[in-house]
Amino acid sequence: MKHLHLIQGAPLAIALSSLLAIVAATAVAKPFTYVNARFGTACTFPDEIFSDRLPEPENGDGQEWLSPDGASLICSGIYNVDNDTPKSFVAGEKANTGPGYKITYSKTGKNWAVLSGVKGDKVFYERRLFGKDDVIRSVWIEYPSSLKAKYDPLTGAIASSLRAP
Repeated sequence: MKHLHLIQGAPLAIALSSLLAIVAATAVAKPFTYVNARFGTACTFPDEIFSDRLPEPENGDGQEWLSPDGASLICSGIYNVDNDTPKSFVAGEKANTGPGYKITYSKTGKNWAVLSGVKGDKVFYERRLFGKDDVIRSVWIEYPSSLKAKYDPLTGAIASSLRAP
C-alpha cells in the first residue's frame, strides 16, 4: 500500500513506468489501457492476468475483467448524485457493518480516496477520483486472500494508473 503513496501525485509516465517494472518483474505481457467511452475513465493493467473481459453493462459506465484464479478488476465511472467527497465516501464505507467487510486502510486527498480491506475471504482495493464534472471514476481490484503475494505488488500501480480525461 505504501507504493501507491510514493507515486500518488506523480505524472502518468511515472505511474506507467512503475506498472511496467512490476509487469516485467512478474513475467507478464505488456500492459493494456482501457478507456471508458462514456466517462473517459482510464486505467492500465496486465491483461494476461485479467484476461476474461465481461460484457459491458448496458449503461456503458465501465468494464469488468476476471482472472482465471478468482481475481477481478473493475474500471468505471458514476455520476456523483449524492455529492460525495473523498472524506464522506471513506466515512460511509467505514460505517459499513456488513458481514465479513472490514476496512483496513484508507487515505484521502483533495479529489481522491483510497480504501482497502477484506470482504469475506477476499482482499479489495479501491481508488476513486472525484471530478469537477461531477463524475466519480474508480478502479476496484479484488482477489482471494490466498493470492496476496501475487496481487499486492500489482495493486498500487494499477490503482495509480486511474485517470480522468
